[in-house]
Amino acid sequence: MNETTKHESALVANIMHFARILRATGLPIGPGRVIEAVRAVEAVGMTNKIDFYWTLHAVFVNRHDQRDMFDQAFRMFWRDPQLAERMMALLLPQVRQDAAQPRAELSRRLAEALQAGTPPKPRPTEETEERIDAAMTVSEREILQTKDFEQMSAGEIAAAKRMLARLRLPIGEYPTRRFAPHVSGTHADLRATLRATARSGGDVIALRFRERRLRPPPLVVLCDISGSMERYSRMFLHFLHAIANDRDRVQTFLFGTRLTNITRQLRDKDVDRALAKVAAAVQDWSGGTRIGTCLADFNRNWARRVLAQNAVVLFISDGLDRDAGEGLGREMERIAKSCRRLIWLNPLLRYSGFEPKSLGMKAILPHVDDFRQAHNIETLAALARALDDTPARSQRRRAA
Repeated sequence: MNETTKHESALVANIMHFARILRATGLPIGPGRVIEAVRAVEAVGMTNKIDFYWTLHAVFVNRHDQRDMFDQAFRMFWRDPQLAERMMALLLPQVRQDAAQPRAELSRRLAEALQAGTPPKPRPTEETEERIDAAMTVSEREILQTKDFEQMSAGEIAAAKRMLARLRLPIGEYPTRRFAPHVSGTHADLRATLRATARSGGDVIALRFRERRLRPPPLVVLCDISGSMERYSRMFLHFLHAIANDRDRVQTFLFGTRLTNITRQLRDKDVDRALAKVAAAVQDWSGGTRIGTCLADFNRNWARRVLAQNAVVLFISDGLDRDAGEGLGREMERIAKSCRRLIWLNPLLRYSGFEPKSLGMKAILPHVDDFRQAHNIETLAALARALDDTPARSQRRRAA
């Protein structure tokens, strides 16, 4: 093997290592991205460090909130001060902790990714988890509840998952079409009254009453698992597992480029087994998003079965659609007219200057009853409280 081939192999190995670090920090990077990065570097060339930076940036970064993480990881990994002069040699350094750089400048996820070679700690037992939760102070719990899922370290994510497992989603009971006997109901029960009169010999007519039965409505969840939602959708799955095992009549669907019903998989009491079954059933993790196509599939094959009896629908998505909202408004309108309440949970609402400018968001927004942020534990807990308040369907129709 000649010297040039050795240098090229070293460059490819370092790009792969750099991609693994970015993936460990939460960026959706797979083998395809690594191949694209190597080809891009070969096409652009290795003239200077700035071109090298923006070449990798163009391949690995596809969202604004990923730029800071990429910048920190790049400066930490490719930190050789003489890199610009030695780039043609392709002799790039290996990863090690830089003691001169303050740790405060590095995010927790990046520091953990750089130390990924250390042996994993044993998984805590149930007693250990209880001791950890008990040791957590009130201020620590409050910080964890308000912290964005995308900014959490691996340890904080594990603690957040335990907190999500305890969340409940109470939905108030609503009157159904069926009636039940009631001492002081609003409707006279003629059949029960006649039976009571016959038993008494007809001397006394004892009126019997009935009232509509109350029952919580079904809950239908449509959750986006595209690449832009990867960090949040995995946390939402823990929340949905807790809901599915706490109440009946919960239907859960995941969508990216296709629709997948995971209701049966989430019924497993063990969260690890349940999520393993979900991972095996879903084939479009962290891919593109075709919201309109997936909702059309839902309306055609599932809506009649799962939206009966005035279901409450949770639509979890950032609204970024690869098809530019084609047919999305029509499908959302059909869902809105078939359910009691349609709630849109969008992680992008965490930004103070957020505006629904994309075509997909503009198509969805007119048909939702409630538009809420969902990026941490506190917002999911607020959702549970908000579901007790039931706005009239006429409010949405007047707004439309």
